Amino acid sequence: MNRDRVVAAARQWLGTPYRHQAATPGAGCDCLGLLRGVWRTLYGTEPMAVPPYRADMRDPTHAGALVAAAATFLVPVEGALAAGQVLLFRLNGLVAAKHCGILVAPDRFIHAQERLGVVEAALTEAWARRVSGRYEFPVVGGGIADSSP
Repeated sequence: MNRDRVVAAARQWLGTPYRHQAATPGAGCDCLGLLRGVWRTLYGTEPMAVPPYRADMRDPTHAGALVAAAATFLVPVEGALAAGQVLLFRLNGLVAAKHCGILVAPDRFIHAQERLGVVEAALTEAWARRVSGRYEFPVVGGGIADSSP
């Protein structure tokens, strides 16, 4: 796992405005769009077609979809927090994870937040207690795929 590539890819999105369902650096993204964009940087393609989803956190239509996608495309991790890991968060007292971000250090992460856009933030106790899963990007051919020509 090349954690530096993951962190560098995530940092390319800093300052991107928040736009629900978008995944275009500099133009707009939500938390899933950020993750999809980093995936494209690492592997060259989208992991899957993403169905439309509502911005409403309490919408039960896709409850569990974020965890299911993470379990399908990412590798679960345990142990110490490390740069490059993907974090899933439960928000607003919900049981299902509805938010994600990427660790850039054991105490900092990048995520897309309404009204703020893509920001690097401290992994405070308030954020840490909402973490419901940790994953890594998969290794392809001995390392993360190089999407350069």
